[in-house]
Amino acid sequence: MKTVKVVAAIIIDDEKVFATQRGYGEFKDGWEFPGGKIEEGETPQEALVREIKEELDTQIEVGELLDTVEYDYPKFHLSMDCFICKIKSGDLVLKEHEAAKWLTKETMDSVEWLPADEGLVERIKSHWI
Repeated sequence: MKTVKVVAAIIIDDEKVFATQRGYGEFKDGWEFPGGKIEEGETPQEALVREIKEELDTQIEVGELLDTVEYDYPKFHLSMDCFICKIKSGDLVLKEHEAAKWLTKETMDSVEWLPADEGLVERIKSHWI
């Protein structure tokens, strides 16, 4: 099975976490933490800065690695490095996503998370917000 290496930004601000809804592809309409594929020659942190700039027109500061999620989708294995991030500048403009929300501890379960992202929700609720 093919492994896809990606990164995800757990953007936290004022006890809220930023979530995005996919606007395209096989997982359209599912909710996720924004990010994307690591390109050859990039560190995970560099990939995350680039992806958030491309997708959300925002500069982030990449902090600590929260977790590496390993998840088997039917057609591929996902390996996702998830970093705690802060906004440095920008307004989180949706360029590829259908929708976005700032979620609190109480509202994190109000969206349909993609399977690989589900496992992070409890960790974030108990440790970060």
